[in-house]
Amino acid sequence: MSSNELTDVLEMNGEERYDYFLSAVLEERDIWILINTDNRFLKLVSEEEGVAHVPVWPSAEFAAEYAKGSDDLTPKSISLPDFFKKWVPGLTKDKLEVGVFPGAEGTLWITSPEELKRDLQEEMSSF
Repeated sequence: MSSNELTDVLEMNGEERYDYFLSAVLEERDIWILINTDNRFLKLVSEEEGVAHVPVWPSAEFAAEYAKGSDDLTPKSISLPDFFKKWVPGLTKDKLEVGVFPGAEGTLWITSPEELKRDLQEEMSSF
């Protein structure tokens, strides 16, 4: 992906990036997170609402772009079946939301793990 394409997608609004995320994830069958050197996933707390969430991306390139300037964050893929079977129940139990595809100004779509799973499954059925 060229840097122009990367920038164009990152400049989309939250809803457009959410739709892009759903399509890209269904095509690749992977969701990307960032992990640190201790193999712990990145978890953020929204300053405005105090909502704890795990940011996710549709590809390694987008996750790496987000991690630029950080020495200890690396993209890691989670297969869609693993996300559905392990991550959704785990995130729900830990009361963590999912921050779908942070954009250029740090904007993102925050949703529950169950809702993201439902949206992905709906998209799959029409794929």
